[in-house]
Amino acid sequence: MRNIKRSLIAGALMVGTLALSSSIQAATILRLGWTTADSDVDPYAITAHYFAEELERMAPGEFDVRLFPNHQLGDDTEMLQLMQLGGLDAGVITGTQISMLAPSFQLNDLPFLYASNEQAHAILDGEVGQALMQRLEPLGIVGLGFAEAGFRHTINNTRPITSPDDFHGIKLRVQPSDIYIASFRALEANPVPLAWSEAFTAVQQGTVDGLEIPLSVIFSNRYPEATDYLSLTRHAYNALGLLISKRTINSLPEDMQEVVHEAATEAIRRQRKTMAANNEALLEQIAQQGMKINDIEDVSAFRDKVMPVYDEYRDSIGGELLDRALELVAE
Repeated sequence: MRNIKRSLIAGALMVGTLALSSSIQAATILRLGWTTADSDVDPYAITAHYFAEELERMAPGEFDVRLFPNHQLGDDTEMLQLMQLGGLDAGVITGTQISMLAPSFQLNDLPFLYASNEQAHAILDGEVGQALMQRLEPLGIVGLGFAEAGFRHTINNTRPITSPDDFHGIKLRVQPSDIYIASFRALEANPVPLAWSEAFTAVQQGTVDGLEIPLSVIFSNRYPEATDYLSLTRHAYNALGLLISKRTINSLPEDMQEVVHEAATEAIRRQRKTMAANNEALLEQIAQQGMKINDIEDVSAFRDKVMPVYDEYRDSIGGELLDRALELVAE
């Protein structure tokens, strides 16, 4: 009797194991990578987690999303290449790096293009954003939508930035990017491309007067201790592409392809809402630490000053696309 009982238990365990194995095998594995930390306030991480949550909510048990933050699968360029080859299923990639693959994405790096988050959302969710994402499909990548890292702002120890003239002569550390260097030269600032690891020491020692960075970076890297002025210049909007390998999405049934698109749309909506709340809290904390903060309601004078940069990058972005974006921001 004891042996029979053991056999029944062993059989039940085997059936359970097979059922579990079958369930695991039925789930589509999606490997999703990004370059930054896996933290509650990181915009890349928020996007990735919300996407995984929405997939599970809309299609319980259909997807097994495996997250690879913090350069685990390489830098942005390497992850884009992996997605093209089908070696990586999905990624959250900054638009600046996507432009290395599809130059039209330089549109979002144009200085002072968008006056607000809401304006950026409307344009990137509409025909302009769709046109950008369509440029990726022949390259083996499908764009699911644009999340955000938010606007970049100016901090410095010289003076508040309230007009284009206030940039004159200020030595600013900028991203090592041609379009950023050209933009600040057009404003008559003195852009200094420095590695990020050197930036804080450069400000402390007066090698540079300030930087251009997002609010979350200002706060998390203790810049209120080293700089006096925060001007909400909103000079560049960091759009994050939520992307999926064309091979991966094409391998899914049509109904699951629709779920992926719907989950991405909802994840991006939630991510933007979370980012807005986070930025509001960050501004309060930065002010409490003693930085003098000033807003800029109208960026048109700044945009006029940097129009030569628009002309310089017109061909690589695409004239029709650029003109349509400018029409929309002028409405």
